Amino acid sequence: MSKDTFHDAVKNALIKKGWQVNYDPFAISFGSINMSIDLGSQKLIAAENGLSKIAVEIKSFLPQASAISEFHTALGQYLNWRCTITG
Repeated sequence: MSKDTFHDAVKNALIKKGWQVNYDPFAISFGSINMSIDLGSQKLIAAENGLSKIAVEIKSFLPQASAISEFHTALGQYLNWRCTITG
């Protein structure tokens, strides 16, 4: 799968803010379906002495064949992740 135009910029911004990028991409399975999220990161929280984790899907809406088509693609991916993560 190709990386989004802003993939490296987002990854570098996360690292600059103290996040450790552990997965690039972050693979996830839901039943027999295998998918991947652009980045998987974690950050140590000193105040709580715990660990925060995030998964980041990067989208840029650059001029393509159709802005509405790009919107529907992004919306579909969002709905997939929402259903996968929340069960």
